[in-house]
Amino acid sequence: MRTLLKGIVLGGLLLAASAAQGQTPAAAGQAGPMQKTVETYLRHMYAFGSDVQVTVAAPKESQIPGLLQADVAVKIGDNTENAIFYVSKDGKYLVRGDIADLSKDPLAENRAKIDMKDAPALGDPKATVTLVEYSDFECPVCRNLHGLLRDMLPKYPQARVVFKDFPLETLHPWARTAALAGRCAYIQNPGAFWKMYDSIYDQQEIISAANAWGKMTDFAGQAGLNAETFKSCMSGSEAAAAVDASRTNGLALEVNSTPTIFVNGRRVVGADERTIEQFIQYEIAQNKAAKK
Repeated sequence: MRTLLKGIVLGGLLLAASAAQGQTPAAAGQAGPMQKTVETYLRHMYAFGSDVQVTVAAPKESQIPGLLQADVAVKIGDNTENAIFYVSKDGKYLVRGDIADLSKDPLAENRAKIDMKDAPALGDPKATVTLVEYSDFECPVCRNLHGLLRDMLPKYPQARVVFKDFPLETLHPWARTAALAGRCAYIQNPGAFWKMYDSIYDQQEIISAANAWGKMTDFAGQAGLNAETFKSCMSGSEAAAAVDASRTNGLALEVNSTPTIFVNGRRVVGADERTIEQFIQYEIAQNKAAKK
């Protein structure tokens, strides 16, 4: 769903919006003409039937002269995607794209939103490059990223990795159990988290919803963790709250697929080795240039 909305327009698109021109404010709780026009356009563009809920918030002033901001939520079943659109004040044009303020660091907002406090990290805290990985332990592409990073990072001592849980529970039935296991390992012994991380991804194909709890307990024992403490943690509220907070942080960054990795704030979706390495090398080169 995100791919559909993301690709709607990267420039102006004409809306059949004569009804929106000369619009009057809508009464509280009622959609105005412009909101109805935007909803109609999106439903037609993507063939959204009556089973899809499209909610267009009342347009408000944006930071761009001449454009109003319209927040859109599309809900299909249990999945909801939020997107920001811009509408010309005459109601004729709809714009979907990234608005850049050339006076600001384009990556600063992402870096400010990423919460790395109390998250598992591997590498020098003062590293030149920080890779923040939002992942799901049951996700096959996340497993590919795990292997990629294991091979790549030894080449870059200037880089460190921070792990953030983002279990996609509607798709992956044992992802949350694994996320809790990783968090419980971290709570008991931060260094043991990475042993758990390796064990889960390396043996992903033998884990199922039926045996996940037992497998996580086995992995915990192999990581040297106290079994009773681990089991108590898995059933408790501390780990659950940490996993939920990590996922909420990902949503604030518009993460909705895994893996999503941020390289000093630059977003990479998927296990894209070439792009990740390009970003690492760029940041290292920039750091060297700044020191000259």
